[in-house]
Amino acid sequence: MTLYPIEAGNFKLDGGAMFGVVPKSLWNRTNPADDNNMIDIAARCLLIEDGDRLMLIDTGLGDKQSDKFFSYYYQWGDHSIDKSLKKYGFHRDDITDIFMTHLHFDHCGGSIQWNKDRTGYEPAFKNARFWSNEDHWKWATQPNDREKASFLKENIIPMQQSGKLHFIDREEDQTFSNYDDLGFGVLFVDGHTDKQMIPHIDYKGKKLVFMADLLPTAGHIPLPYVMGYDTRPLHTLPEKKKFLETAADENYYLFMEHDAHNEIITLKHTEKGVRLDEVHTFNDIFN
Repeated sequence: MTLYPIEAGNFKLDGGAMFGVVPKSLWNRTNPADDNNMIDIAARCLLIEDGDRLMLIDTGLGDKQSDKFFSYYYQWGDHSIDKSLKKYGFHRDDITDIFMTHLHFDHCGGSIQWNKDRTGYEPAFKNARFWSNEDHWKWATQPNDREKASFLKENIIPMQQSGKLHFIDREEDQTFSNYDDLGFGVLFVDGHTDKQMIPHIDYKGKKLVFMADLLPTAGHIPLPYVMGYDTRPLHTLPEKKKFLETAADENYYLFMEHDAHNEIITLKHTEKGVRLDEVHTFNDIFN
C-alpha cells in the first residue's frame, strides 16, 4: 500500500461559523481571519494505491457550480485534483474507487462534473465506484432544513444514476469496524452529520486517521471548539473527547482535510486536556 496526499483546492469559510460559540478573540489566535472574517480552509484528499486498486478519499468542491456559488467561498491558490494526481503519475481515469466521508458539497462536489455538452451531469472519475453508507445516503437525499444547502442534488443523485454507488455495511449501534474490502477501518460519528465516516489506516507502522469534519483544523482541538455547522453539537463533544483521548494515548497521526497550514498533527495529554503535540508534513513522516 502507498498513500499520497491530494490537494483538491483551497477556499475560505466564515471564522465564526467554523468555531460556533467560541469568541473570535480566542479562535483568531490559531486561525487568523481576513478583513471579511474568513479563515483559510483546505480540501486535502488522500489517495490509496493498493495493488490494482486506486482509492480516493473525498474529492473537494469540484468546479461545476456557478460563479455566484464560488464567490461565497473565496477560492485561493492553484491546487487541483488533476495537478496533484499528475504529480504522482496518475490520471483521474485511473481511480477505481471514491470513498466519501460524507456528502456535504466540499467533500464530494468533485465526484460529479458536467457532461460534455453541459446538459446534465456525469461521474468525474469514469472508472470509479462510489462508496457511502445507507444511513448517511438517506440523510443526504432527504435533508433536514438546516443541512439542505450542504447536500446538493447535482453532487449526489448522479452517483446513484451511474449505477456505481455502493454502501458499506454497518451494524446497528456500531461505531467502528475494520473493512477488509476497503483496506482500512471506519469510525462512524454523528455530531457533524449523520454517520460521517472517519477512515483509520495502518501505514508504515503508524495509524493515520483521515479527520474529515470530526476535527476540521488544529485550532479545533479544545473540546468546546465545535463548528456552528454541526447538526448535533452535544453529540460532537463526547465523540470528539473520546477520539482525542484515544489519539493521544495511541499516538495517532491525524491527516487534516481542512487545515490549510497543518497537514498532519499528533496530540498529547496536558493539565488542560488533550492539546497539539507536533505538526508534520506527509513527506516528513512517510518518505
